[in-house]
Amino acid sequence: MHMKSLLHFTENHRYCVYRDFCLSSLDSRMLSSIYQPMVGAFAISLYQLLFQQIPIEKLGYSPLEQQRRLFLTLGLEPSEKGRKFLIEQASRLEAVGLLQTCRMYMPEHEDYIYEYELQQPLTPAEFFNTQHLTLLLRDKIGKFAVLALREELWAREPEEFSGSSSGHKENISLAFYDIFELNTHVIDYELEQALSEVSTARQPGVRLSEDEDTLNYADIILRFPKDSVNRAHVEKLRFNHDQMGIIQYVVNKYDLSVQDLCRLLDEDGVFDTDGSIALDELQRNANLHFRQDKRRQEQREVYAGKVVSFRQNEEAQDPAPLEHAVEMEYYVDVPVQFQSKCDIHQYNMMLRNEPYTKLLKTFFPGSVPDNFFDIFDKIDHSYKLPGEVINILIHYLMSLLTSSGNEQRINRNFVEAIASNMLLKQVNTYEKAVQYIRDQSKVKGKQAAASGGGRTRTYGSKPVRMKPEIPIAQENKSMDAVSEEEFEAMLRMAAEMQASKKKGV
Repeated sequence: MHMKSLLHFTENHRYCVYRDFCLSSLDSRMLSSIYQPMVGAFAISLYQLLFQQIPIEKLGYSPLEQQRRLFLTLGLEPSEKGRKFLIEQASRLEAVGLLQTCRMYMPEHEDYIYEYELQQPLTPAEFFNTQHLTLLLRDKIGKFAVLALREELWAREPEEFSGSSSGHKENISLAFYDIFELNTHVIDYELEQALSEVSTARQPGVRLSEDEDTLNYADIILRFPKDSVNRAHVEKLRFNHDQMGIIQYVVNKYDLSVQDLCRLLDEDGVFDTDGSIALDELQRNANLHFRQDKRRQEQREVYAGKVVSFRQNEEAQDPAPLEHAVEMEYYVDVPVQFQSKCDIHQYNMMLRNEPYTKLLKTFFPGSVPDNFFDIFDKIDHSYKLPGEVINILIHYLMSLLTSSGNEQRINRNFVEAIASNMLLKQVNTYEKAVQYIRDQSKVKGKQAAASGGGRTRTYGSKPVRMKPEIPIAQENKSMDAVSEEEFEAMLRMAAEMQASKKKGV
């Protein structure tokens, strides 16, 4: 049971129990002989108590009651110690697959309601085919006790069956339609409607990782002002998972807290007229907050006289369904400064999935220069390049800086020229971006090879290739002199041209 604060789980909170099965004698034997040694007698008592909240002859939900009844029935004090103990016992049941706990936030009461969904114990065959449960039971009671329990729960086949290896088993059972015939020509709409109305419609709970601090709708609505104009739009986010995903993306990209997010959602223009999130406006406000917070942090460091590194803390997260993999044919090489920190697989996954704001921090041991943030902020918001394309652009620029024999300076005009070229060539995916930088590297190599015969000039200690020498026509002293006859002919020609020009005038 993941619980951030014990104030969210008290004896005053209401709860209900759901189950869609009934315990048989074999299930009771499994609970007492198999599950109880693993989770303890108190956890099994909690399971039996929750099971009895619904009448034995019925399935479905129990009435809503305060959890005070659970505390009093189990003999627990409604204090911090009692709440921790009850959470621990419920967690044990959840770990072995006997319980699933969900909570729902009710805006009208501004509080949580808990739902305990009981799961049926596994059959002996299913249990002993589950490796981690079998190993846990072995660690609790020993290997020989596990084998003895398995023998007790399993009735062997007759000796005649086990001894006859040459016999062939034939299935002679009849199918349903061999015996019964249904009138499928008449559709009973009233029966189908009645069955759909009395059926129990349940909304499955979303399981979150223990180490993943995922944004929760309840955390937003608890801190959002009630008299805000955008209050109605925020309340609609409860069942709109797409909009919550957009908000989660912005929060992760700009390292926003819940309080910061509530202030941003309270701004004008963040929601469209239909109540959907205006992503561009929200990202613009979040970026301003991100930059301001960065400047304040740097000022605090200067005043305190400390040197603090802003390296990103690596969080162990479960594989998210939105994380994109990279095909090996589109892998890029790991820069020199990363070769001791990660391998080629981790580096390419970081380029494919991390926002550019976090990627820039990994290239600098301290604070990222403001001019770098300004350059890529304009590319993100003005040019609308995808995040993975911006990451490949950053990788390409850093490779130019760190490559041997290259003194290329990274400035705004140079970066914007590359980004504009990407837009013209419609580089909008990770694969196209990788192919683009490969093509650019080939073009630079051909240009360097073509200028191999040119002049060189030295700047500092590095020779730089200049334009190739172009031959210039020079006077030849060995040319023959003009004769007197040729000179007189040229004078006559000039006089005739002058006379014809005057006549024309």
